[in-house]
Amino acid sequence: MGIPSKLKQHSALLSACSVATLWLASGAAPSFAAEGSVGTLMEEVQVTARKRADAEILQEVPVAATAYSGDQLEALHTKDLQSLSFKMPNVQLEDVGTVKNTANFTVRGLGINSSIPSIDPTVGVFVDGMYLGVNAGVVTDLFDLEGVEVLRGPQGLLFGRNVTGGAVVIKTARPTEEFSSRFKLSTTDNLDTVAAGSINGALSDTVNGRLTVYYNDDRGWFENVATGNDNAGASDSWFIRPSFSIQLNDTAELLVRMEHGRMDSDGVVAQNRGSEPYFEVTDTGVIPWGSATQIAASVGIDDWDNSKGSFEVAQNEEGSQKDEWSQIITEFNKDMAFGDGTITNILAWREYEARGMGDIDSLPLTLFHADSSVEQSQLSNELRYAGRFGRTALTTGAYWFSQDVTYLENRLLFMGAFDWTGGGKQDHSTYGVFAQADIDLNEAWVLTLGGRYSREKKDAKIASIPLNTCTLSGCSSYDENGIDSESWSAFTPKVGLQWTVSDDTQLYTFWTKGFRSGGYNFRNAGINPLTGKPYAPQATDQEEQNSFEIGAKVDWLDGRLRTNMAVFHNTIDDMQREENLPDAVTGVAQIIRNTADATIRGAELEAMAALSENLLFTFNVGYVDGDYDKVLGDLNGDGLVDGTDLGLEIPRLAPWTYGAGFIHDLQLGAYGTLTSRLNFNHRDEAPYTDDNRGMLSEVDMVDFSIGFTPDNGSYTVSLFGKNMLDEMAEGNNTQLPPEMGGIGASFTPLNKGRVMGVEFLYEL
Repeated sequence: MGIPSKLKQHSALLSACSVATLWLASGAAPSFAAEGSVGTLMEEVQVTARKRADAEILQEVPVAATAYSGDQLEALHTKDLQSLSFKMPNVQLEDVGTVKNTANFTVRGLGINSSIPSIDPTVGVFVDGMYLGVNAGVVTDLFDLEGVEVLRGPQGLLFGRNVTGGAVVIKTARPTEEFSSRFKLSTTDNLDTVAAGSINGALSDTVNGRLTVYYNDDRGWFENVATGNDNAGASDSWFIRPSFSIQLNDTAELLVRMEHGRMDSDGVVAQNRGSEPYFEVTDTGVIPWGSATQIAASVGIDDWDNSKGSFEVAQNEEGSQKDEWSQIITEFNKDMAFGDGTITNILAWREYEARGMGDIDSLPLTLFHADSSVEQSQLSNELRYAGRFGRTALTTGAYWFSQDVTYLENRLLFMGAFDWTGGGKQDHSTYGVFAQADIDLNEAWVLTLGGRYSREKKDAKIASIPLNTCTLSGCSSYDENGIDSESWSAFTPKVGLQWTVSDDTQLYTFWTKGFRSGGYNFRNAGINPLTGKPYAPQATDQEEQNSFEIGAKVDWLDGRLRTNMAVFHNTIDDMQREENLPDAVTGVAQIIRNTADATIRGAELEAMAALSENLLFTFNVGYVDGDYDKVLGDLNGDGLVDGTDLGLEIPRLAPWTYGAGFIHDLQLGAYGTLTSRLNFNHRDEAPYTDDNRGMLSEVDMVDFSIGFTPDNGSYTVSLFGKNMLDEMAEGNNTQLPPEMGGIGASFTPLNKGRVMGVEFLYEL
C-alpha cells in the first residue's frame, strides 16, 4: 500500500517533533548504566502478547504495542486507563461520559461510540487473563500493577473475537516470597484524594500472599451554574484485592486473585452547546424553540457560558452513579516435560451491577433525563499449552465464555410529558480453539502460522422505547419481534514473517483476519421517519476485517536511541456502528446496524533517545486515514443512501496524534535525586457521530511532574500537573433535537481541565 499523501507532507514531523508518549517502555537497557528515573524508563519490560510460557521482552516481539511497567505507571501518576489516553499514537482510551466508568476505546480508528452494554467493543480489555464482557465498569481506578500492555491491530488469534481494534492487557502485581510494601497518598487542588497501600510476602513455605487496598475521594471539579455547586462530578470509590500464590509441587502453581469494589458518584457532567433558537412551522403557526442559553435565561441564569472551551455546565439534575463489582481469577500453571512447555488454565468469574441517573439534555429544565441499570455476570475458562519442539514454538488452546446481561433505561422527557422505559436481557456464550506456531527457518527468519475458530450464540429479548413495556424493576413483556436467537462463527488465520537483522534490529510483517460477532441493541429507541413507527429490533451481522502490517524495531547508537514503527492497512466488511440521530419523540434515536465497508490505513512511530545518563527524550507520531468503500445504510438520517453518506468521515478517526517529552534526573549530592518530567501530546479533531454533526475537539495536553527521592529510595514526594493548558476534551458529542436547546443542541460530557497535585509514595 502507499503512504497517504498527507503523511508524506508531514514527514518532517516524524524526524522533528513527532508525538510524545512519555514512555516507550520496551527492549533491553542501553549498554551504559543509566540510573534513577531514566534507568527505570529504559528498563526491560516483559509482555505476554504472544501468550508464551514465559513473558518476553517487548522489543523482541513482532507486535505493535506500547507497554508500561508498574513503576512507570506510578511515575506517570496513572489513575485509570483514561490517564493513558493521550500518551500513545493512534490510541484513544476514553470514558464515553454517558455512564461513568464505561469504556469507549478506539485504536487505529476502530471504536464503537456506545454505552450500551449489549454492544461488544472493538478493543478488548483483559485483566489477569480475564476478558471483560461489557464496556461498563472498565474505566475504574488502578493501583499496584505489574504492568499494562496496549496491543494495536486485530488480536483475534490469541485473544479471541471482538478485538479488531486491539487489546488492553492489565496485569495486577502478583504475590511473591520477598516481603514488600507500598503506600501512596495524593491530593489535588480540587481535593481529589487517593490513599492506597499494598503488602506482600510469604505466608508459609508454599503460600505467598498480597493485599492491595485503594480509596479515592474526589470532591468534584466542575461549576454547575444551575445549582450553584462549584464541585460537580464528585465521586467516592474503593476496592480491595487479596491474592495468593500456592506452590502445589515442584512443577505446579496456583494463583488466586480476588477483588471487590464500589463507586458512588454524581452523574454525568455535560454541556448543551445549542447556540441558536429554532423555529418550527406547523399547521397552527410558528413554534419558537430557544437556544440553550435562552432556556437557561428563562429560569434566571443569565451568565452561562456554554461555548466550546468553557467548563461551565447548567444541569438541574446532577444525577448519581453507583457501581459495584466482584471477581475471582484463578490461574493454574504446570510445567511439562512434553515440549519443555507449560499448561495454563485461567478460570474467571465476575459480577457487575450499576445504577445511574443522568441529565442528558444538560439544561436547567427537565427535557431529557435518563435513569438506567446494568446487571452482568460472566464466567470464562481458557486452557492453553505453550512449549517448543525443536525449531517450532507452539501456543495452542481452547476458550469458553458465558455471560448474562440485563439493561433497563427510563427516559423522562419534556417536563414529564413522556415517561418511557425499555431495555433488554441477553444470554451469551462463545467458545474458540486456537493455535499459533512460530517456526525458526534459520537463525534470522521466523515464520508464523496460526488460526482461531470462534463460535458464539446470543439469546436476546428487547423492549423498545417508546413502547413502554417495562419499569426499572423489570419488563412484563418484550417486543414481539424482539425475542430472538442468533449465532455467528468465523475462522481467523494469521501468516507472518520476522527477520532478525542483527541483535539491535528486527523487521516483521503479517496478514491476519479479525472477527466481531453480531449482536442486539438494548437501547432500541426512536421513530423511523419513513414509517412513522418505532425502529424494529434486529440483529446485526458479524463484522470482518483483513489486516496487513509491516513493522521495524531498531536500537541505534549502542542502545542510546530506540525506534519502533509500523505501517498498516485494514479493510473492514459490514462495519457495525451505533448511529446517534436527534429524535423529537425519544430524544435520541440509537440505531445499531451494519453501515458500511471501509478501508483504514496509517502509520505510527515511537522513539526515545538517552541524551545522557540523566536525560531522556521521547517522541512519537501516529497518522490514520480512512474512507468508506461502500455504504450499506443511511448514515446522516436524511432518508437516502447516496454519495453524501459515502463522503462522510469515519467516527473517532483522528488523523494526527503527536508530541514530545523529556525526563531529567538531577543528582543532589548525598541528599538524593530530583526528577523532572514534561510531556506534550496532541490529538486532531475528529467526528464523534456517524452523521459528522457531533465533533470531538482538537486537544493539546501538557503534563509535568517534579519529584524528590532520597538516596535510600524509601520514598518519593512529587508535585504534578495534568492538562496544564486547561484544554477541553469531551467524552462524546451527541446531537439532540432542536426542541432541547435550539440549533446545535447537544449532549456533551466533559473531562476535567487543569489539575495540580502532590503525591507521597513510600516503599519498604
